[in-house]
Amino acid sequence: MLEFQVDEQGRPEPPLAADETSTLLGFLEYQRATLAWKCAGLDATGLRATVGASSMTLGGLLKHLAYVEDSWFSQSLHGRDRQHPWDTVDWKADPDWDWHSASEDSPEQLFALWRDAVERSCSLVAEALAEGGLERLARRTWPDGHAPSLRWILVHMIEEYARHNGHADLLRESVDGQTGE
Repeated sequence: MLEFQVDEQGRPEPPLAADETSTLLGFLEYQRATLAWKCAGLDATGLRATVGASSMTLGGLLKHLAYVEDSWFSQSLHGRDRQHPWDTVDWKADPDWDWHSASEDSPEQLFALWRDAVERSCSLVAEALAEGGLERLARRTWPDGHAPSLRWILVHMIEEYARHNGHADLLRESVDGQTGE
């Protein structure tokens, strides 16, 4: 188990000198913790706030990233079927369901959904690492027949969180003025 230094916001700092797997997992955990920090302590109104013309909310980010966690680590990496609540959605009719349906959920429901998805993802990553390491290919292939490696999926997830954490910065500042990297 990795030991992390924790910053003033409670986020685990990625290791400065570690192997590739520990470095990738360290950066992903840091990005996850950044999202948790940006959403912490807000009520339903705060999680539903928007900025400018965008309909994006912090609650929507939590639900979207819960979906992305399950999509990449459960469906793509391990080839498993969608689980609840994702299995009940008509994604063709409503491709942004995860974003806008978050306004119907309480802060507790949103955080639980996201935390449960992260917990499952951590277990699924550990399983894949044991099966083949970072080179382990996803069970579901892309339309062209290629499959991304676990390494690619981890880097993609770091990018996904980092991009959305930029959105979270703006949203949180609009709610209560809280700023920070």
